[in-house]
Amino acid sequence: MKILMYSVRDDEQDAIQAWAAAHQIQVDTNDLEFHPETADLVKGYDGLVIQQRSPIGGDASLYQSLVAAGLKQLTSRTAGVDTIDIPAAKAAGLVVTNVPAYSPNSVAEMSVAQTMRLIRNLEMFDQRISQQNFQWAGLQAREIRSLTVGIIGAGRIGGTAARLFHGLGAKVIAYDVVRHPELEDVLTYVDTKEDLLRQADVVDLHVDLNETSAGLIDAAALKLMKTDAYLINASRGPVIVTDDLVAALKAGEIAGCALDTVEGENVLFNQNHQGEVLQDTNVAQLMQMPNVIITPHVGFYTNLAVKNMVDISLDDVLAILNGETTAHAF
Repeated sequence: MKILMYSVRDDEQDAIQAWAAAHQIQVDTNDLEFHPETADLVKGYDGLVIQQRSPIGGDASLYQSLVAAGLKQLTSRTAGVDTIDIPAAKAAGLVVTNVPAYSPNSVAEMSVAQTMRLIRNLEMFDQRISQQNFQWAGLQAREIRSLTVGIIGAGRIGGTAARLFHGLGAKVIAYDVVRHPELEDVLTYVDTKEDLLRQADVVDLHVDLNETSAGLIDAAALKLMKTDAYLINASRGPVIVTDDLVAALKAGEIAGCALDTVEGENVLFNQNHQGEVLQDTNVAQLMQMPNVIITPHVGFYTNLAVKNMVDISLDDVLAILNGETTAHAF
């Protein structure tokens, strides 16, 4: 049995080698994304694992060619599967799996950290101090226990974030199409997204990317937020309409934002563009705003999360190749 993993980073290798040794299975890796032009590399392998932010591309014939090559599955070692044409893959006979809960704490803690950084004006203090300006006038902070945090998408990650914010003393409200009774000791559900946007001092997004969540935060949504409210996005970039966000920030419609993910990030994030003129004018503008924090989609990037993403994805491949079922199949 042989498994091929695409887009593997150096920091994943220890976990991959440990899993391969424990199961006595050959696991090979490359640093390429899985696309039609790189698909031939998987020939001769029994299992396929990918991780990428750009769509696989191609058409249904690509997925059919994988089945023709003897593959039974296509596994993403991330939660997001918007890069995969799932209907085409399933129609071809592939089992598609992901890792929906590699470490809810990793992303939830990122949201809390970014919220604390915003409400304490730490980004602005850093900018002042870098210019040897040690004054604090105009940058009075807010205590989190005085705030209402609104979570859109109170699932595994959003629910963990709710518990963390509640533990810090914040009032937590949430909007989700599915209500989880086990969270009602730490949050209060509201009936609509609009209710949440009007009430929250911090809006924290934790939704999957799908046809209902794309463009979830647009100009109309931003106008509903308080002018002293903050927006946190550690979910998926297209959930926010970036043009509208830039306009809202320029107009002072919200106080600031922290973005761990943005539209079109696949051509920017985890790449070094030092010394270049950024072609993405929205990101370039956001980077110049003192009330905006941008990080390159690293909410997942912790020791425990990376290991879990490797282990769970490979466990699922092994289960499917052995004719067993997995709870992570679509």
